[in-house]
Amino acid sequence: MTLPHLLAEGLDDPVQALGRIPGRPSPQAAGGTPVAAVSYSRPARCPKVLPMVRKHVIVSGRVQGVFFRDTCRQNAVAQGVTGWVRNLPDGDVEAVFEGPEDHVTRMVDWAHQGPPAAAVTKVAVRDEEPERLSGFEVLPTPRA
Repeated sequence: MTLPHLLAEGLDDPVQALGRIPGRPSPQAAGGTPVAAVSYSRPARCPKVLPMVRKHVIVSGRVQGVFFRDTCRQNAVAQGVTGWVRNLPDGDVEAVFEGPEDHVTRMVDWAHQGPPAAAVTKVAVRDEEPERLSGFEVLPTPRA
């Protein structure tokens, strides 16, 4: 039964009547006074909205043929960072990382060492405007 129906029936306390379930006794408070069946829940927590940043990196050294791109992709996914990574024709690796600043910073820090077989000699980092990318991709090497 809905509140408008209860009001139409002229009940003195429609809120208490809403708590009644057919076939069940009304809930009783201490002293035998009927109480309304009202449930309360905590409000959902709003997720913290973190500012997005985008870093464009060029990694130099022995960074091709050492699983740099795939390891980069795995780490980015684990960090919740979006973007892409690819080999460059000159032997460098290029990547874009987007996400919350601390997560992107971790990826840039990782790029300074790379996977175990890599020998990183230089990392150039450039700030860019975030594009709100989704996912993290390994892109093909561009043509020279």
